[in-house]
Amino acid sequence: MNKKISTNPLLQDCDRIPFHLIESKHVITAVKEILKQAERDIDGLTSTDQEPSFQNTLGLLDDILERVKTRVAPITHLMSVAETRELREAFNEVLPFMTKFWSSITLNQLLWKRLLDFSETVESGKLRGIKKRHLNNTLNEFKRSGADLSQEDKDRLTAVRLEISQLEQKFAENVLDATSAYSLCLEDRSRLDGLPKEHLSLARQKAEGVDKKGWLLTLDYPSFEPVMKYAEDRDLRRELYVAYVTRCRDGRFSNISIITDLLNLRSRLAKVLGYKDFADYTLEDRMAKTGGVAFGFVDGLTEETEPYWKRDVAQLKEHALGMGLEDLQPWDVDFVKEDLKSTLFGIDDEITRPYFPIQRVLEGLFKLVEEVFGLVVVEKEIEEIWHPDVGFYEIFSKDSNRKLGCFYTDWHPREGKKQGAWMNDLRTGGPSEDGFAPHSGIIAGNLTPVKRKTPALLTHREVQTVFHEFGHLLHHLTSSVPIAPMAGINVAWDFVEVPSQLMENWTWEDEVLPLISGHFETGESIPVEISSRLREARQFMGGLNQMRQLALGSLDLRLHRDNPPEDSSDLMKYIQKILLPFSIQSNFSELHSTTIFSHLFAGGYASGYYSYLWSEVLEADVFSKFREEGIMNPAVGKAYMESILTQGDSDEPEALFNRFMGRDVDRQAFLLRNLGSLDHFD
Repeated sequence: MNKKISTNPLLQDCDRIPFHLIESKHVITAVKEILKQAERDIDGLTSTDQEPSFQNTLGLLDDILERVKTRVAPITHLMSVAETRELREAFNEVLPFMTKFWSSITLNQLLWKRLLDFSETVESGKLRGIKKRHLNNTLNEFKRSGADLSQEDKDRLTAVRLEISQLEQKFAENVLDATSAYSLCLEDRSRLDGLPKEHLSLARQKAEGVDKKGWLLTLDYPSFEPVMKYAEDRDLRRELYVAYVTRCRDGRFSNISIITDLLNLRSRLAKVLGYKDFADYTLEDRMAKTGGVAFGFVDGLTEETEPYWKRDVAQLKEHALGMGLEDLQPWDVDFVKEDLKSTLFGIDDEITRPYFPIQRVLEGLFKLVEEVFGLVVVEKEIEEIWHPDVGFYEIFSKDSNRKLGCFYTDWHPREGKKQGAWMNDLRTGGPSEDGFAPHSGIIAGNLTPVKRKTPALLTHREVQTVFHEFGHLLHHLTSSVPIAPMAGINVAWDFVEVPSQLMENWTWEDEVLPLISGHFETGESIPVEISSRLREARQFMGGLNQMRQLALGSLDLRLHRDNPPEDSSDLMKYIQKILLPFSIQSNFSELHSTTIFSHLFAGGYASGYYSYLWSEVLEADVFSKFREEGIMNPAVGKAYMESILTQGDSDEPEALFNRFMGRDVDRQAFLLRNLGSLDHFD
């Protein structure tokens, strides 16, 4: 064996991924070898003289593709958390090979024939349950991906997919680079009046980290958000807000032409495959089924939300006047909201933050999942990590003591790490001939970092983020589905947020808050008078917040269903026009953040942003059962795990939901939780 291959950490069979050994120089050799071996295996699958069976056709194809996914996963993961110039260059060199490989699977005529031949066998006719569903899904995926097209159209499709993948990668790079390129160093302390001392300390720490005097502000969210909420200097808020939302609008990091190209290419892809538009193509195998149904959902919910939104806007403007802000601007909204919340409820992030050190939040979360879901989480120290901030844990079933999997945590911002919070699956295990193969995953975010003298103290919104991503992780790690492509989070996109959003509900509950809180100095749990005020404020500005999500969902669907202008300046005006009905006033729609909207243009949510609210309707209803029967009730937790959490895509999402709830979905729990009554804050 070639020495480069035999010593390459990306090609080793290890219990744990050797992240500490992986370097950019390993990427190109590894990916080429991984794909070469997979192509040899597929050639073997299609050229065999054996009678096609489930195991030697569909089962073997699953094994081949799962090996590729598992081998490549560490590379794509490191691009999210530890990107360097060298790693980016190596990744961009192999990206065309990976895109062509994945595109070639469903366009492989011999493979398609092998699947069709199997579908006509006696064994195929006798398939039931998950195996039958998997065969039908696979045949449908091949058809949807162009297996029946002419060779000329297949070649066009491959070229389009390659261009799309490269543009999405460039979009993400531009957002990362534009974020890193901006900083504002202030030496005048008075410009930061209003900021709590914790944020001043962080800004001072950032400045010292780059050998500057004063206070350094960046566009990382833990630096940006406090300025929006607390800075009394309106010009400072404006400067930072405009810098944040207009990233990638012009200059060397501009994403405008990338957006127009992506929209055009996605439309072309859908039309080559015989669909009216990209939304119809994307949503065919999801709960919504069509772009029209998704848009109807967004449109109907917008109508229901509008009275609450108008109430919130009026209240916001009235309070702004009392603060001397006659002409409310986008950079004033969070500042006014925070002041109004403090006035109405006597609560803000800085009151609750000392009670949520991240370690206490995690300890409480693990106690919760042990009591409700019968899962035991154990932290371990390992050397195979990519940064000292990274934590490593193993998760077990309490009843059987079976190891279900392991996971990494990476919670804080740094150079070379993408923004936001996310969960990635690294390895999909599940039931096997040897018993149970453990899963592996990672949860990451950009939460408030550690300061010199204090641990990482989270806002309650950040606590929800931790629970949200852990919900995704549980969906992956607890999966009992024996077929990897149908396991865990491999469900309809508008169902995938149900387990994650469901977990957020526990962060508001009396029985849970003492578990996940403990003052970083005294250890005291969050006092009842503070937690009760926190809950009272839960629906505060619910109409405004929900309308923002609806605006983004509407924008996404309009961009992928209509025929937006191809000229860059016309496209920006078109986007403003779409957002105008959702805007407090006209200039709000001008300062939109579409050029950094990675969900749509680099994150897999194209035509699917509505999924957040769609899933919220489902999970709010699911949590209503916990509320009725006990939020810490292990019997309900077990039923939820057996009906939904462990089941992956083994059945239609509606069937899984009905199995747990015993009925169809009712959206009243969602509306009541998010919006309350119209006179609630009068």
